[in-house]
Amino acid sequence: MVNAMENFERFIELKGITVKSNGRTILNIPHAIIPADRITACIGPNGAGKTTFLKLLDGLIKPDTGTVTYSFKTRISLVLHHTPMIKASAITNLGIVRDADSSISNSDLVDVMEQVGLSKLSGSPAHKLSAGERQKLCLGRAILQKPNLVLLDEPTANLDPNTTEQVEGLIRQFNQQGADVIFSSHQLAQVQRLAEHIIFIDQGEIKEKGPVGPFFANPQTQAAKRYLHQELLAD
Repeated sequence: MVNAMENFERFIELKGITVKSNGRTILNIPHAIIPADRITACIGPNGAGKTTFLKLLDGLIKPDTGTVTYSFKTRISLVLHHTPMIKASAITNLGIVRDADSSISNSDLVDVMEQVGLSKLSGSPAHKLSAGERQKLCLGRAILQKPNLVLLDEPTANLDPNTTEQVEGLIRQFNQQGADVIFSSHQLAQVQRLAEHIIFIDQGEIKEKGPVGPFFANPQTQAAKRYLHQELLAD
C-alpha cells in the first residue's frame, strides 16, 4: 500500500490498531492513512469488519490497542444500517438531534424534511415508514448535525432503484456542501458511481486501498481479485 498522506488535504491515521470481541480479532490494522477529503468507499466480504471500522473512525468504539489520529478538527456523523426509531412522528424522530444541539429550530427540521423528500410524511409514525424513508430520515439527522465527515454503513442496502438514486443524491450533496463521506457498500456499480477512493477490508485487515479506477481495473491482491470476481458474478 502506498503512503499517500502527502496527497490528502485531510486524513485519518491509524497506528497499531486491534479491535477484539470475545477473543476474536475483528480489526488488525498496523498502519493506514485514510483520506477524509473525498468520497471514499469501504468494501469487502460480509463479516470483514467494515461496520466495526466505521464505528472506530467515529469513536463509537475504542481500539484494544493503537491510536486513531485526525489531521483536522472533526464533526462526525455516523449513520448505521439499522437505526431504531422511537414511536413518534417522523419529524419528532428527526428532532432527536436537538438533544445534542439546542440551536436547531423547528424551521430547520421542516427545511430538512423537505430536503430529504419527506415533507408529506412529517406527521406519519416513523416506525411505519418504509426502509427507504427511514434511511432518508437518518440522513436528515446527519444533515442537521452539520458534519465535516459523514460515515455511512450500507446506506442503500435493500432499497429499490428509485430510492437508491435519491439516497445517492443526498450523499453527493454532503460532499458538495463540504462534508466528506466514507461509506460501506456491496454494490460495486454504486461504488464506481460515487467514490474516488477505495478501502478494501478482508478478514479485519486493510488488504488494499487507493483510487477507484486502478483498483477495479487492476487489483493488486488475490483477496481483492477474488472478491471482485465473486461480487460481479452475483450482480
